[in-house]
Amino acid sequence: MRKHILSLVTLFSIVLLLGACGAQKKTSSASSSGNSAASGPSASDWRSGVKGKWVLNSVTREDIPAAYTIKNIFDEAPVDCFIGSVWTLPGGNYRGNITFNTDGTLCANGAVRTIVWSIYNPKNTGEQPQFQFKKIYSGDKAANVTTGYRLDLSYTDGQELVMRLPIPLDNGTGFLVLNFSKLAE
Repeated sequence: MRKHILSLVTLFSIVLLLGACGAQKKTSSASSSGNSAASGPSASDWRSGVKGKWVLNSVTREDIPAAYTIKNIFDEAPVDCFIGSVWTLPGGNYRGNITFNTDGTLCANGAVRTIVWSIYNPKNTGEQPQFQFKKIYSGDKAANVTTGYRLDLSYTDGQELVMRLPIPLDNGTGFLVLNFSKLAE
């Protein structure tokens, strides 16, 4: 009897541990409201959650007036050029890339942009972790590149990833919501 109880307790502990190591979820309202970092996953949880190969399926507007024109994002290309792009975010040295897969007047179909990515850890500031990256051009060293981009992390379940790019407006901030799905490796 004692062995059965011990086996059940062990099994329950393993299930609980595996559940704690599972997908990270966070509502978009927590990431923009400045709530305590305790209300969402840690930076290391997010780091594990975003690793992999992702395709950008859509970009939607949140709190951005329809009349507001966004010429390009990430100082790179128009939003439409990013639809269908593949973001490779490996672990290890966090050197990845964005591969563009869209034809268009200002799009560079087949172009590959090397990036170095990480998860910004705000520690005890009350802010949420953010995805950050910087573009690395041929001959550049990541340590010498001083400009980059940060996106709010909204959601991932291992198959879907949602990040929000803040867009400064005259009366506050709007967001471009980037919706990704994971590609099979």
